[in-house]
Amino acid sequence: MPHGRFIAGFFIAALALATGFPVATGEGLQNPTDNPGFIHFFNNEYDEALAYFDNQVKARPNDPDQYNHVAQTILYRELFHDGALESQLVSGNSVFLKRSKLEMTAANKERFGSCIKRAITLSEARIRNNPQDLVAFYQLGVAHGLQANYFFLIDKAWMDSLREASAARKAQEQALAINPNFIDAHLILGVYQYVVGCLPFYLRAAGFIGGFHGDKEGGIRQLQLVASQGILNCYDAKVILAVIYRREHRPQQAIPLLQELARQFDRNYLFRFEQVQMYSDLGDEKSALAVLSTIEGLRRAGAPGYEDLPAEKVQYVTGNLHFWYGDLDRALQNLKQATGNVHQLDLSTAVMAWLRLGQVYDLQGKHREAVAAYRASMRTAPSSDVAEEAKGYIANPYKKKPKEDGRS
Repeated sequence: MPHGRFIAGFFIAALALATGFPVATGEGLQNPTDNPGFIHFFNNEYDEALAYFDNQVKARPNDPDQYNHVAQTILYRELFHDGALESQLVSGNSVFLKRSKLEMTAANKERFGSCIKRAITLSEARIRNNPQDLVAFYQLGVAHGLQANYFFLIDKAWMDSLREASAARKAQEQALAINPNFIDAHLILGVYQYVVGCLPFYLRAAGFIGGFHGDKEGGIRQLQLVASQGILNCYDAKVILAVIYRREHRPQQAIPLLQELARQFDRNYLFRFEQVQMYSDLGDEKSALAVLSTIEGLRRAGAPGYEDLPAEKVQYVTGNLHFWYGDLDRALQNLKQATGNVHQLDLSTAVMAWLRLGQVYDLQGKHREAVAAYRASMRTAPSSDVAEEAKGYIANPYKKKPKEDGRS
């Protein structure tokens, strides 16, 4: 398997690793829920979050944290609009991971790069002035973590990504050397330890990893520590753990985390969609459908955060669930509705909706209709592996029956 596939699993799981919450106030560490910018951020309200953080940069131009916040929000806004903030991207079919590059405007690229450069410059200057500056090492690690994600997601530069991730790890290790009780520094360290443990041997042996061997379970334990005892990064740790638990086929551990996140950030519908997937992985169709019913009810009511959720997105997720449980008639109905107004869907969802529709038609013995759906999938994301898979079904109709436990 190409090394990029392994690396991809880490970077999507770790998108939340470099949140860079405000490190300290006069009272000590600041809980992110006390920061209006991060309330917007965790509720997918990225324009509002960016406006808040832009004002913070103006008010505190020499604080590396503020530049990290702006850079992260710019990156996440692109990911959200692209349909990329979902755990299926590391554990199921992922057009996002398998196509070329995430599109980002030149202006956003320039702004992201300038913010990261400024954060690194300011952090390194503080460290030169005071080699025991824990906050500066932490902020430096956040900036390198964000740069690592940029190299993977935007440039598709695998080796550069890992080098930046290694730099992030080293900065957090310095922070812990100064204060071993700084629990939040374990976030990046835990993610790094987990992902290196997932890499094939030839990459773990590579010089740029610096002899760090990794340990999947050790990484999970560090993340669990941050989730339970951290202040700055406790919610980030819970998000990452939920993604990792799915990747490790441990949905029963992910569900309570997602339920808590959905209560805390009730305008973020992605946490409920993830519950649907986890219940599906667990084989609990009834609970999965109940969560979907809640999502649809909130959408119809125009609840905050749900008023702009496309009905087609709900139809796709519902149809996909029925597909895996073998209810092809219902799956067909939902998927036809989803693809009937496909321009409402993000690219990742759209290409999968066409593929699933084609597979349903094939399982019903309607190959002509299936071919039309496969061709639509190919047109939607021509360079993706999903499109390549769809192309294969044109000559060789899909025959594999959906799994009875509902896993995708």
